[in-house]
Amino acid sequence: MNIAFYIAAAISIFSTVMVITRFNIMHALLYLIVSLLSVAVIFYLYGAPFMAALEVIIYAGAIMVLIIFFVMMLNLGPETTRNEKQWLKPGMWMLPALLCLILLIELAYLIAQNKAPATGITPVAPKEVGRSLFGPYILAVELSAMLLMAGIVGAYHLGRQKKKILHRFFESNAS
Repeated sequence: MNIAFYIAAAISIFSTVMVITRFNIMHALLYLIVSLLSVAVIFYLYGAPFMAALEVIIYAGAIMVLIIFFVMMLNLGPETTRNEKQWLKPGMWMLPALLCLILLIELAYLIAQNKAPATGITPVAPKEVGRSLFGPYILAVELSAMLLMAGIVGAYHLGRQKKKILHRFFESNAS
């Protein structure tokens, strides 16, 4: 299990560095998804399959979709679309795809071994996670939900197109 941890950790560190150093936001998002998937593998290694599933569903799934929608709602124009077509060539996908393939092979190997988690680690049931989140941490959960909603509303207002009217006499009265 130690070698699997080191492989997942190395992929996580490498892809996180790639997120920080990329100028194109779509490239950075691809590497961020790889980083989050490698953290999910680490959770699985340490006997937390539920947390690994939450990492994939919530972070690599939902949060990344929100960020991609935010980028799409900015709608930066036809020049940006041409640049994206140049950036999204098949060669750009090779390294993130290779890293994901390594993580998939590693996870399949770990599942096939079917070993018990390390000693002293007890699995936490989803019901206990829910009680913990909506018990003493309900305020933090609700505040983060409000923060996400404010981000969505802000993204909408940043991305919407405003009509430019020079003067009220130039408006069309086609009612």
